[in-house]
Parts: sequence; structure tokens; C-alpha cells
Amino acid sequence: MSVQARLQALGISLPPVAVPAAAYVPFVRTGKLVFISGHIARQEGKPWVGQLGLTMATEEGKAAARAIAIDLMGTLQAAVGDLEQVARIVKVLSLVNSTPTFTEHHLVTNGCSELLSEVFGPQVGAHARSAFGVAQLPMGACVEIELIAELK
Repeated sequence: MSVQARLQALGISLPPVAVPAAAYVPFVRTGKLVFISGHIARQEGKPWVGQLGLTMATEEGKAAARAIAIDLMGTLQAAVGDLEQVARIVKVLSLVNSTPTFTEHHLVTNGCSELLSEVFGPQVGAHARSAFGVAQLPMGACVEIELIAELK
């Protein structure tokens, strides 16, 4: 099944590339790699604000990370033209706005990782990953995720 067919089956339509909020570009291609800048969680077009362990539970954070995965794929599609050109999702780096006692960053980040694997399949979508807790993110967002992909 193609990537587009999987997206359709999941009822997902990819958004256009968001305009950067600061002095950076949405993605950089170098050789066979595409580096996607960090995307913050958004709900109805606005930053998804919250802090895990204080104002948000793990499941809501996981939903935010899944929403980011959709935005990341939209940017990746803009970078490469066709998601079938992706040979591998190489790395995901996740920053979770959390209290010092919150310890489920890895579970929050699964929202992104699981969707990438579902859309690209286990051979292409399985990736290396880091998940960190941070004291704050831009605009109070609950999660920010960046991605590195390899092209065919």
C-alpha cells in the first residue's frame, strides 16, 4: 500500500508548510537527507498550550505529538514532492514541556512515532529517537518535534 493510500485510509490530509515563526527555514535538504525544523503542537491552528504533569495528562500529550507528526509529514512532502521518495525516517527528536516530576516523555512521543510507522510502514517508518522534558517551549506549546529523513 502506498503512503498516500495509508494517509487516505486514516482520513489524514496533509497541511501546507507553515510559515516559520522566527529566523529559520522549514526544512533543509543536503545529499539524501532532509532535516525538518521543529514543529510545535497546534490545535485549530493555534499553539496547543500546556505542561505535561501539570495541566495535561500523557494521553493528551500523545495526541499532540500525533498532530505534530501530521504537520511534519506535510513539510516533508513539500520538501521532497512525493512521500514515496522517503527511504527511511532516520531520527525523531521530541521536546516535551513538562514538570520536573513528569517521566512519561517517551509515551507522549509515541503519538508521533506510532503514526509515522503506520503511514510509512515498519521498514521505512521505524526510527531512532530522543525524547526530552523541558521547562518551556515557544508560545507555551506542550510538545515540539523535529525529524530527519533519508531519500531514495
